[in-house]
Amino acid sequence: MKTNRVARAALAAGLSASAVVAQNCQKVLVPSYNFPNVNSGWQVQLVLGGLTKPRSIEFDSTGALLVVESGKGITRHRFTDDGGTCLVETDSTVLISQTSLNHGLAFSNDGRTLYASTAEAVYAWQYDATQGVSAVPRAIVTGMANDDLVTRTLLISKKSPGNLIISRGSAEAKMAQAAVLSSGLSQVRVFDLNNFTTTSKAYNYNTDGVVLGWGLRNSVGIGEHPVTGGIYGVENSVDGVTRNGKDIHENNPGEELNYFGVLGTSSVRGQNYGYPHCFAVWDVSEIPNNDGLNVGDQFAIQENNTLTDETCASDYVAPRLTFPAHYAPLDIKFNEGGSEAYVSFHGSFDKTDPVGYSVAVIPFNPTTGEPTGARDHHDVFTEIMTNPDHTKCPSNCFRPAGLAFDAAGRLWMTSDTTGEIYILQKKSGTPSTTASGTIVTATGRPSGAGKSLGWGVETGVLGAVSVILGGLFVLL
Repeated sequence: MKTNRVARAALAAGLSASAVVAQNCQKVLVPSYNFPNVNSGWQVQLVLGGLTKPRSIEFDSTGALLVVESGKGITRHRFTDDGGTCLVETDSTVLISQTSLNHGLAFSNDGRTLYASTAEAVYAWQYDATQGVSAVPRAIVTGMANDDLVTRTLLISKKSPGNLIISRGSAEAKMAQAAVLSSGLSQVRVFDLNNFTTTSKAYNYNTDGVVLGWGLRNSVGIGEHPVTGGIYGVENSVDGVTRNGKDIHENNPGEELNYFGVLGTSSVRGQNYGYPHCFAVWDVSEIPNNDGLNVGDQFAIQENNTLTDETCASDYVAPRLTFPAHYAPLDIKFNEGGSEAYVSFHGSFDKTDPVGYSVAVIPFNPTTGEPTGARDHHDVFTEIMTNPDHTKCPSNCFRPAGLAFDAAGRLWMTSDTTGEIYILQKKSGTPSTTASGTIVTATGRPSGAGKSLGWGVETGVLGAVSVILGGLFVLL
């Protein structure tokens, strides 16, 4: 009877249906909001809180985690690793105190140079995993200042060492300039740093480098397929769209997965992906005059004598895959074998019901480096970690931003609005079609109300963690 009473209490508290298991962790953090839902085959744990808008993350050669805390700088965190998802922070250091750093982060191929970005420039510091960074950074690329979309994503190619890829978004108030290649707006460019020395002049983003793609409103996430070297970007499309005077913003346009080719080849490189003229279809039925349009096709917002859907199809590159409108993808990372790409959907409330706010996986063919989903299909990804109630978002839920794999193959995710970092581990075996995944938490507040902001449960003191399994709440 006691078990039944506890079960009813748990259900009344609205606890997540994800299983929650015990681990021999020194300290277990719990979020201040409802526990995330976790898909079958995965285990998730909150391992760090109290950060300032964490965005991009990278691991150094010793396994320490570097975090861009937007508006603060770059911090480094070390953990005691007890296996699985059980990691406890043991040391935290502010490596770089620079409030203009807001998103981008990357290591050189040898791990001895650290790159980070502001809205205007990319800077480089000499890096030592023991000593830290050099006091004075060098400007590597400049000339990127603009209003509105100010993140500058960085990626150092592993297939073409020494090449730095930078994504720059649009200036929304001057979006027409994105149609001019020399503006440097709404583009992804690559810069060869192999011959860049301490006396080299900084590159100018607008005039230097090689254009991988343009006509891209805000391709915040950039990833390289580990087998083929193909470069992919996830595109945040425009909000508030009308088509020939009709409001279609609820479900259009779709967000995008775009392919930019392989560095050093010219078969795909440098093409235009449509912005600010053409956008990807998500919901065909919502679009007036939609004859011939399918999911993923490019369409014109305002058709006229020179711009039509046919023009969009012939003159611009359609996305390789299309995601739901307003999901706001911010990062993409491939697993080691290239069979999966993971995407953080930052989410949006620019529609009747907020959407996104999740981490998802896209299946890829590891040999060809192509996603296995059809270009004109909706079902091209699977969400593995979601918020149970999007009406609480964005103020009272996790909001994914940066992703990174550690040496053990575990996926780390930053939640910028909550100042947290989660770790996600894929479990062995075949995922169940009926059971949920697992989230590790403590019994401190069964409703999940114990804040992660510097608060956790010492399992040696409490001696128990909670288990939520099919709606039953039990103490172990």
